[in-house]
Amino acid sequence: MRRSFTLVAAGLVGTCSLLSAQAAPALKWGPAPAVFPAGAQMAVVSGDPGKAAPFVIELSMPSGYRIPPHFHPTDEKVTVDKGTFLVGMGETFDKAKTKPMAVGATGEIKAGMAHFAMAQGATVVTVSAMGPFAMTYVNPLDDPTKVMAKP
Repeated sequence: MRRSFTLVAAGLVGTCSLLSAQAAPALKWGPAPAVFPAGAQMAVVSGDPGKAAPFVIELSMPSGYRIPPHFHPTDEKVTVDKGTFLVGMGETFDKAKTKPMAVGATGEIKAGMAHFAMAQGATVVTVSAMGPFAMTYVNPLDDPTKVMAKP
């Protein structure tokens, strides 16, 4: 009797694992919003970054991708899923002042704190915050949405 219970339990665990794996929807990746420098891809994991509610996104960046100094109106939590994310605090981009975040590292940046980042190798981060998402560049010339086309 004990043996058949073990087999049934093992079968249930296997079935639950299979159902759990099937229930996870595939992320829909696309170009990151225009407020990010060109080249990054983004996927919404949960929530809606455009609404006043919690959201989670993943941002995929090629090696060397830079995000100039900027700040957000809400706190954000960052977790590194792939690669190395170099993060620095301050209003001037200075790679020498960045701290590497390796896979599995997490960090929180408080609302209004100027920071900058760079991908070392192909890098994917998960960002969770309260929406609506907003990003203000310290130097307006760094904002891709504000760059005027040359005549």
